Amino acid sequence: MDANGIFSMFGGDSLTATLRVLVFLSASTLAFAVMIGVTAREAVRRRAARIGPDEQSAYGGRRSLRHASLKAAQKLIDYTTRHYAADDGKDVKMLRHRLVQAGIYDPRGASYFFFARLVMAVGFTAATFFVLPMFDLAGKSSFWLFVLIGGVGGYLAPTFYLDRRIKARRQEHRAGFPDLMDLLVVCADAGLAMEAALDRVGRELGDSYPSLAANIHMANLEIRAGRTMSEALEHLGDRLGLEEARSFAALIQQSDELGSSISNALRVYSEDMRHKRLSRAEEKAYSLPAKLSVPMMVCIFPVLFVVILLPVIVRMVTGNW
Repeated sequence: MDANGIFSMFGGDSLTATLRVLVFLSASTLAFAVMIGVTAREAVRRRAARIGPDEQSAYGGRRSLRHASLKAAQKLIDYTTRHYAADDGKDVKMLRHRLVQAGIYDPRGASYFFFARLVMAVGFTAATFFVLPMFDLAGKSSFWLFVLIGGVGGYLAPTFYLDRRIKARRQEHRAGFPDLMDLLVVCADAGLAMEAALDRVGRELGDSYPSLAANIHMANLEIRAGRTMSEALEHLGDRLGLEEARSFAALIQQSDELGSSISNALRVYSEDMRHKRLSRAEEKAYSLPAKLSVPMMVCIFPVLFVVILLPVIVRMVTGNW
């Protein structure tokens, strides 16, 4: 097929076909140039605003529903933080103290707590409202009672979580405090000062008791900031929530005021801590039989009764003596 045949396929003579091709190429080049310009301008705008493409893709764009929801939640948390930061009521102080004992040192912790309580109360209520009809309980009188129980449970769920976290950390602190005292005795015998001994012990306990090590590090930071050893140890006892830690702070304060040997006081107190830990272990061992009685009565004794009495019952029923 010659060139005229090819041009005739486009419908027209060779001049018309050539003009069409040139117009098509010109329009394509112009569109490609415009696209490159728009892309470059958008990239420059992103760099100028310091907004990377990863951040926009993470939030799904500025106009996405997720971005708007996160922004609204952040505004609500900021407002709640300002409100409770200015509030010095007894309940708010107690909540902050409990958050510190749970290891939540964020100044917005109280806001997160109340926000989580509100969200979980509404969420549990809605979940109960939509789940109960699946069990044919929509028309019964107990329907709204279950909905109310779900809302109350969601409202109290953050409190239960906080109590559980405080209990777990307190057990860790109680288990690691005797080791802390033993290491302090070793450091004191080696000639280290109390500040250096706390710093060294905190680094040694980081792997075994991370929460206790973090609180010791905070006490060291308070001492470096200008607080006295007694004040830093009192705050340490408040964060740990242990009577042993408060007694240790009182011991160091009395030894400092009376001028007695801190090494001897630490050695006596360390022996007392070891004795208390041994007493707690013995108490758990002695309470084990009482705790095992209920599982034995429920799970083991019925099986024994069936094994022993089943042959007798079978012979009584069949009359084969």
